[in-house]
Amino acid sequence: MPSRQIVERQPRMLDFRVEYRDRNVDVVLEDSCTVGEIKQILENELQIPVSKMLLKGWKTGDVEDSTVLKSLHLPKNNSLYVLTPDLPPPSSSSHSGALQESLNQNFMLIITHREVQREYNLNFSGSSTIQEVKRNVYDLTSIPVRHQLWEGWPTSATDDSMCLAESGLSYPCHRLTVGRRSSPAQTREQSEEQSTDVHMVSDSDGDDFEDATEFGVDDGEVFGMASSALRKSPMMPENAENEGDALLQFTAEFSSRYGDCHPVFFIGSLEAAFQEAFYVKARDRKLLAIYLHHDESVLTNVFCSQMLCAESIVSYLSQNFITWAWDLTKDSNRARFLTMCNRHFGSVVAQTIRTQKTDQFPLFLIIMGKRSSNEVLNVIQGNTTVDELMMRLMAAMEIFTAQQQEDIKDEDEREARENVKREQDEAYRLSLEADRAKREAHEREMAEQFRLEQIRKEQEEEREAIRLSLEQALPPEPKEENAEPVSKLRIRTPSGEFLERRFLASSKLQIVFDFVASKGFPWDEYKLLSTFPRRDVTQLDPNKSLLEVKLFPQETLFLEAKE
Repeated sequence: MPSRQIVERQPRMLDFRVEYRDRNVDVVLEDSCTVGEIKQILENELQIPVSKMLLKGWKTGDVEDSTVLKSLHLPKNNSLYVLTPDLPPPSSSSHSGALQESLNQNFMLIITHREVQREYNLNFSGSSTIQEVKRNVYDLTSIPVRHQLWEGWPTSATDDSMCLAESGLSYPCHRLTVGRRSSPAQTREQSEEQSTDVHMVSDSDGDDFEDATEFGVDDGEVFGMASSALRKSPMMPENAENEGDALLQFTAEFSSRYGDCHPVFFIGSLEAAFQEAFYVKARDRKLLAIYLHHDESVLTNVFCSQMLCAESIVSYLSQNFITWAWDLTKDSNRARFLTMCNRHFGSVVAQTIRTQKTDQFPLFLIIMGKRSSNEVLNVIQGNTTVDELMMRLMAAMEIFTAQQQEDIKDEDEREARENVKREQDEAYRLSLEADRAKREAHEREMAEQFRLEQIRKEQEEEREAIRLSLEQALPPEPKEENAEPVSKLRIRTPSGEFLERRFLASSKLQIVFDFVASKGFPWDEYKLLSTFPRRDVTQLDPNKSLLEVKLFPQETLFLEAKE
């Protein structure tokens, strides 16, 4: 049994959607990286020097390039934007700018294989050439480039060395049809090639090498496989850029070769498979099984058909594992996986896979996610049996279950602590809210009191102004020895004090009212009453004289507040 490999992995991955003008760039980094590393990735993607780049959108304000992402306490998904104040805006009318933009775009080519009525959805960058498309189609259909008969290419696509961005393809999607060219010339050519020594193939290049299968020698037959049909289509396209699309083709091809009873392969990137298996609650975590396929191995057909597709294995994997697959047959796809492996598992595991010989494939890697690292529990080679494969899967599950129970316990304790903290924070928040409400109520009360006091002062000032005005307007008090008749009035206030004054008998009653008001008793608030007989003087006509209302020669009156 291979020795257990323990390798370090990132504690937490962060997703950044970075916007620059009319482009969006997705960056995935672990939180131990720095802001400067994000800028370095953007420099490669956007072709903007780091020195000219301002990265904005941080919730904590501007940050330094040396700032570690973990110290910013960022959420899983983040949105940023790039400013380049020192760079001029691109010219929308510039042909070179439009071409450069097209080169960076991805074209979806929907290619129909005419003979078998099969459709392929292939993604190519705008910088890919027509020749590269045709070579990829050869991998899928086994039709050599020079024997491919195409329909649907734009009339401007006259040269196979032309890149897709210049060929006039419809963006973002373009339909094409391909078939095998059938002509007498081709028949003669094939006859000549079939009579040629097979060893000449290794000395040929270009299209001659693509025609190796036309010699009648199939790899499946050489290694004793039941049918050469298994090798007509590759499991994955060469230079698989989009991992999700590559896995869709892998699953479809696997089903066509070995039937529908097979493990459910995760459709998406290896990073997404990690997220699905490890970055969930402890109770929901699963082991990650990585199946590494190789069409050139003599063990592949037996391993897939008899072990990987066994009902017991399929059922056990679906219940306990996230299964992800990759095809290492093509050198470009092999190099891509080794890069991913080095990033996620470290150089030791990558070197282990790199040194595996072709006849040791396929491989089955069993991965367990731990607190701060990924652990490769087992590397299962193709020369195994169903029972041994099941035993190794179960042994891995035992290790995983023990670790999972510890993680569940730790997670439950952490959640309990967080619940207590949330309750304390909520109680503190409610207390602050209550204090704030009391403070605001007190402030409102004080403001209302201040407002009322201001109104009261204004009213007092107004009354005082009226009183002074009335006091100044009063005629002078006549003397006792006045030639005209004089009436002497004695007025008792509500406090018991007396107001005494002489008035001319001919004076109007209104002057008495003004006198009382000048002393602070306005007639609209107080009644002026006589004693014998009792009557309300304020109800009398104010334009009549004191003599007419019988307040002569003297009278005692008293003031009473109106209700």
